[in-house]
Amino acid sequence: MHIFIFRKNILLLVLITSITISTFIFIFSNSFTQSISTSSDTEITMQEKINNLTKNKEKIAYLTFDDGPTLKATGKVLDILKEEEIKATFFVIGKYVKKHPELVKRAYTEGHYIANHGYNHNNKQLYSSINNFISEIKNTDSEIGNAIDKPEYKSYVFRFPNGYMSPIYKTQKKKSAEALNKMGYIYVDWNSLNKDSEKKISNQQLISNLKKSSKNKGTLIILMHDTCDVNDTPAVLKESINYLKNQGYTFHNFYDFFDP
Repeated sequence: MHIFIFRKNILLLVLITSITISTFIFIFSNSFTQSISTSSDTEITMQEKINNLTKNKEKIAYLTFDDGPTLKATGKVLDILKEEEIKATFFVIGKYVKKHPELVKRAYTEGHYIANHGYNHNNKQLYSSINNFISEIKNTDSEIGNAIDKPEYKSYVFRFPNGYMSPIYKTQKKKSAEALNKMGYIYVDWNSLNKDSEKKISNQQLISNLKKSSKNKGTLIILMHDTCDVNDTPAVLKESINYLKNQGYTFHNFYDFFDP
């Protein structure tokens, strides 16, 4: 009788131990799998998300305007965007922000994203050293902050003059991109443009360039300029917007990703 009870207790102990071990293995396995999944998610950096943005099939248009603010064009661009109820992104140059803070403040107040395009738009100066590159970013953000009454403003979004994709200063750009990453910034190029800054062309050619460069694409990052230095972009902006709307695009800006 005692032997039977003893054996029964051993069997019960073995059963409990087996259940405990199985439970532990199950929990550990799930935890490990979840850990790997989480790790994989965090490996996708914000820069990679931005780089992959134009691979999306969703018809979203990010209108971006470089090289302003200017008295000739920025106000007109803002008027049209307001009329069309569209929020865009302005890649501003620091020295022009200092000259025309009222235009930057208006753009910011009306819900447009104010991004960074360097202080001078002078490649030789910008890439003379990493310290100088970082100073241009910070000085431009400082001017934006002064203009919009937000002293600690950090734009988070930068566009290289001529674009990161351009082969000029490629080595310096790579080092600068690493510096941006350490600062918590990303850089943005484009996948659609009207070529308004390349040479003087007709308004219809500007529209045609936009149509060609956006054909059969999902998400667009569209390069335009609010300068009128070469072509009159405000003169074709309304028609450009109407074309994109008719193609089924909705308009966003980089508040989708950042809140400076």
